[in-house]
Amino acid sequence: MRSLWVIRILFLSMCVMGGYEISQVRPEWVNNGGYGMLIGFGLGGVCVAIDEMLKGFSLRAFSAATFGLFLGTVVAWMITHSDLFEGADTTQMRVVRLALFLSFGYIGMVLAMRSNKEDFSLIIPYVRFSPQNKPENLLLLDTSVIIDGRIADLIEANFIEGLLVVPRFVLTELQQIADSNDPVIRARGRRGLEMLTRLQQNKRNEMKIHDADFPEETEVDAKLVRLAKVLGAKLYTNDYNLGKVAELQSVTYVNLNELANALKPVILPGEVFSLRVVREGKDKGQGVGYLNDGTMVVINNAQSMIGQQVTVKVISLLQTGAGIIIFADLITSVAA
Repeated sequence: MRSLWVIRILFLSMCVMGGYEISQVRPEWVNNGGYGMLIGFGLGGVCVAIDEMLKGFSLRAFSAATFGLFLGTVVAWMITHSDLFEGADTTQMRVVRLALFLSFGYIGMVLAMRSNKEDFSLIIPYVRFSPQNKPENLLLLDTSVIIDGRIADLIEANFIEGLLVVPRFVLTELQQIADSNDPVIRARGRRGLEMLTRLQQNKRNEMKIHDADFPEETEVDAKLVRLAKVLGAKLYTNDYNLGKVAELQSVTYVNLNELANALKPVILPGEVFSLRVVREGKDKGQGVGYLNDGTMVVINNAQSMIGQQVTVKVISLLQTGAGIIIFADLITSVAA
């Protein structure tokens, strides 16, 4: 921001000098050097004021507005050269032409700025407005995967590479969660914002906030799937239902919960390992412990060992909808 004001001050100085120079070269326009400098400063100040008013007006918005103005001008030109105003005189035609060009130019700019790349591709089917240096791997993150935080660990461990894309509407949802009156929900929202900061500070993978929105879609999930289709991005989520909706619409997605289940170590009957018994089991004499990945281990004859580290031997595995349950026999206990 400081460098921008340096440029503005330099521009104003050049305008002042230009105004003075004009007063010397063209005294019939401005016969006083002071007036020339004042006029130059005024014109420069107007430009700086317009620049300040257009803050946040991106190059993409300018390109869209120019394209919309061109389309509006073409429509206005076609109407004025039709037989619709054949009986109008010259003065009337000037007024009509001015009104048409102003009206259609304005409407064209507004519609173009409100549109997205999908709308442009409908008008020009073979032009996708995608830069030549577009990254091949776009990773679109949803709210659940940001709050979860494991995506940051995977990126820092170099398991995932690509340009991280966080939609503006996801960032807004995170802010709303962080402002919740419920302390649990508020903590989740703040964790999500902390994860975004962590991802942004990672130098290996660039993160971008995407401003695209789809006002006709009311649900964040629907916006995510549609944006993934527009960008050709891979959707990262922990939401099972969102993943299935994305799959139905031919959108590539990664569910980190499914990835974690796939990467769990394979434990076979007969293996021996140690763990801590944390509570009693459902049946008499059983104790229950958990592996580091959360897998539940039901241990026979370990009810009296609660709170102790024990060595167990796997006897069988049970696959359930929530995951795998391991059944094991107690071998020996280890002092806690």
